[in-house]
Amino acid sequence: MKEKILIVEDELIVAKDLEYILANAGYSVSGIAVSVVKARQMIEAEIPDLVLLDIYLKGDLTGIDLAADLNEKNIAFVYLSANSNQSVLESAKQTRPYGFLVKPFREEDVLIALDIARFRHQNNLETDLQKEYLLEKRLSSVHSPTATIEKNFLSLIMALQPYIPFDFLEIGRVNKEQNDLDWRGFLRIGFQEYQTISSESLQTIARLNGPELENLRKGAAAEALQALYNGADYASLMGGQPIKELYARVFNVRSSLVLPLLVDHGMPVVVSFYSKSENAYQPAMLHLLGRIQQSLISVISKTIATNTSSEAERNTALLAGQQAVSENGENYVFPGVVGKSHPLLLVLDYVKQVAVVDTSVLILGETGTGKEKIAHHIHDLSPRKNKPLIKVNCAALPSSLIESELFGHEKGAFTGAVSKRIGRFEQANGGTLFLDEIGDLPPDVQVKLLRVLQEKEIDRIGGSETIAVDVRIVAATNKNLEKEIAEGRLRMDLFYRLNVFPIMLPPLRSRTEDIPLLVNHFIKLFSEKHHKQINGITKEGMSQLMRYDWPGNVRELENTIERSVVLAKNKDLDNVYIHSPQVSPAGQADSGYVKTIDEVEREHIQNVLGQCNYKVYGPGGAAELLNLPPSTLTSKMKKLGIMKP
Repeated sequence: MKEKILIVEDELIVAKDLEYILANAGYSVSGIAVSVVKARQMIEAEIPDLVLLDIYLKGDLTGIDLAADLNEKNIAFVYLSANSNQSVLESAKQTRPYGFLVKPFREEDVLIALDIARFRHQNNLETDLQKEYLLEKRLSSVHSPTATIEKNFLSLIMALQPYIPFDFLEIGRVNKEQNDLDWRGFLRIGFQEYQTISSESLQTIARLNGPELENLRKGAAAEALQALYNGADYASLMGGQPIKELYARVFNVRSSLVLPLLVDHGMPVVVSFYSKSENAYQPAMLHLLGRIQQSLISVISKTIATNTSSEAERNTALLAGQQAVSENGENYVFPGVVGKSHPLLLVLDYVKQVAVVDTSVLILGETGTGKEKIAHHIHDLSPRKNKPLIKVNCAALPSSLIESELFGHEKGAFTGAVSKRIGRFEQANGGTLFLDEIGDLPPDVQVKLLRVLQEKEIDRIGGSETIAVDVRIVAATNKNLEKEIAEGRLRMDLFYRLNVFPIMLPPLRSRTEDIPLLVNHFIKLFSEKHHKQINGITKEGMSQLMRYDWPGNVRELENTIERSVVLAKNKDLDNVYIHSPQVSPAGQADSGYVKTIDEVEREHIQNVLGQCNYKVYGPGGAAELLNLPPSTLTSKMKKLGIMKP
């Protein structure tokens, strides 16, 4: 039986056309809704398998509002849109749809979109079940009866990190009868690296005395309900719970997920996750935590019963995962990846999460951001790590040869085929195939690649035998693939087959706090390579590097440091040689270069933030000086890649 489809569309001509297409294809149309209110009523009456959802509808609510309900109920949906502006499309993309159909659409487009949505939804369900199984398995072994409270809690939060990413986490146990609160905080300072925050250290950071801080925390813990707060919701929450404003100010967090648990004979324990990202938490994360709730209660109960800890442990950075990689990859620390910024750590969390499940991955990012290195880590963390990782650069091969390169050919299949060739898919059998620059794949090869992804089998050129292959695809590109689809250079169905789990690598200008770490890493590397004794870099040299935008990203920085080490005349780099049409070796802008509006705005905001010591909120903060709402300023900072150093 075909799936039940609900059409949410206020243009009845369009809706009836869709109904006709779906009926002819054997789908069951559960109804047509012209508003969000009507759609909600129909969904309650009969839950559809999939929803075709217009963005603009009759009434005050849009399809984007309904998308939140569909995500909550785990119902797949495909947006219908006309010429929406970019901000609306960006808001729509945040709801994680299973596809887009642009009006007017053809029957073929509709059916392909439904096939893709069904595939992605089923894939997501299977992936979620696998993640849940792996997390439950990890939780069953994190507690050690001989370890301290802090170490057991650390093991717990490290197990949760890939699934519920956070930059700060607090665990508070409320004893209402004794009116006291046992509280611990953990601040993420690197990958698998956390600092415990005790009540005493938080008092010092917040400049509050003990009773003041306890009152703030007790009020928040006593009112805690299972919920998530992103962006504006978190900003509103700060008005009623001053402790949330304190965390935003001290730890620069912008979203939160709250999980109350009843442990230790009914005593409430509240676990709160906080992230620097504005949209870090999704309903699916609450669902996951709900399904593993009993395992969490068990671990926390055992940990609370562990009464051994020391003041030194409660106030010292706890380092974990620096040992060799264990069999299940739990202690993997991404060799060769340098940095501790929030955008980079978020990427590493995604990599660790997706590597263990056997699904396609699409790595997006500008040139020089390290897409190939991330592909290597996905393979090394996966169950396929003992099988080959085969790499193909789709842009480096002539279109006449790429089909043979991927699928192989038989002897005599074409002029010049003097022997049989085993293609890259067969070479990667059982392992991973990395398709770099996937946006440059010729259209005819795209069709054959799509078939391989669907059928898991290939045909060599000139061959009569169909060969089954077991290959995981990791693809990468620096192109805007949605634009490539719109302009007819990339098949939409191939894009959505590959885009099961996208990972966006941040440009270097969005993680400038990592530049000093990268510079020191490269200085050490190239000093050894070129047999030079370079101790470091001068303040002026580092300032020059921090001011530059790095269009070539980490690769350009690496080349710059190698060039500077080779040309260095002193033991400290005092001259850095940046080769750019925009910047001369002395670091000054070329006379003919005109800054963009974004560059001018970024520079102005950075100057004001520097004057305020990067204080955004409150009296004397940057928002006040710029006469902007704090939420608007934080959104601009995110858009322009401005991070607190």
